[in-house]
Amino acid sequence: MDSGVYERIRHEISENDVVLYMKGSAVFPQCGFSAAVVQLLDNMGVRYRDVDVLSDPGLRQGVKDFTNWPTIPQLYVKGEFVGGCDILREMYACGELQELLSEKGLMSPVTNAV
Repeated sequence: MDSGVYERIRHEISENDVVLYMKGSAVFPQCGFSAAVVQLLDNMGVRYRDVDVLSDPGLRQGVKDFTNWPTIPQLYVKGEFVGGCDILREMYACGELQELLSEKGLMSPVTNAV
């Protein structure tokens, strides 16, 4: 595998608190799974860097090899791989994703109106 691709991934996940490798962009997702993860992150008010793997075939395969995870999208938080669409949806549904992002200081606190 191209070590340049791995180096790029390492750089992106170390320089950005939350990185989403996806098909398309956050503004224009190119697959339903990527769109679903964008929606979860946007609903939680999380700031993240979106990386379009469709624009770079080496990156598209490289990110799969990097994590040994076969699908895209892939979410990284503070340099750690969290999961793909199904795992993230499950984590969100039970509150684990919100808890993880809050613990890392990446989610805006929810304010309850009195």
